[in-house]
Amino acid sequence: MSKTAQENKKEPKAGRRSFLKKLWLGLGLIALVEFLWICITFLRPRKPAARVGDFGNVIEAGAVDDFEPGSVTPFVRGHFYLTRLKDGGFLAVSRKCTHLGCTVPWDSDQKKFVCPCHSSVFDITGDVISPPAPRALDLYPVFIENQIVSVDTGRKIRRSRYEESQVKYSS
Repeated sequence: MSKTAQENKKEPKAGRRSFLKKLWLGLGLIALVEFLWICITFLRPRKPAARVGDFGNVIEAGAVDDFEPGSVTPFVRGHFYLTRLKDGGFLAVSRKCTHLGCTVPWDSDQKKFVCPCHSSVFDITGDVISPPAPRALDLYPVFIENQIVSVDTGRKIRRSRYEESQVKYSS
């Protein structure tokens, strides 16, 4: 036997079988890691349930008679203002400006929402009076049951402008 033939027998070249073995081993390890991740995620304790009155839940604002017509009441934990229009209707207006998301305070002297970031101005219904805000402030659904006003902060209503159909009246 020649010397080169003996060297070829001693040092086997990396072939297709060894490549496939390594590939299957790698894929098996990946599957094992995924399985362990799923098990750990399943066994980990859940986040605590949200408390009543927190943002993302239905917030009980109060009795209808607690809100004067033409008034705006801030709900800091709910991230909204409850406005009662002069005709007695209710709107839950978001505190975030539709331009860049800044918190919009209510100016009780001017009877307007004025954005401190770029001076967008909104009326009591949340409709744009002065741009750069491209649309009216978002709303949250208002429910009135047994003369108690509640607001669902888990569902934001995006709107382009104020419409009479958005107002909720007590029966």
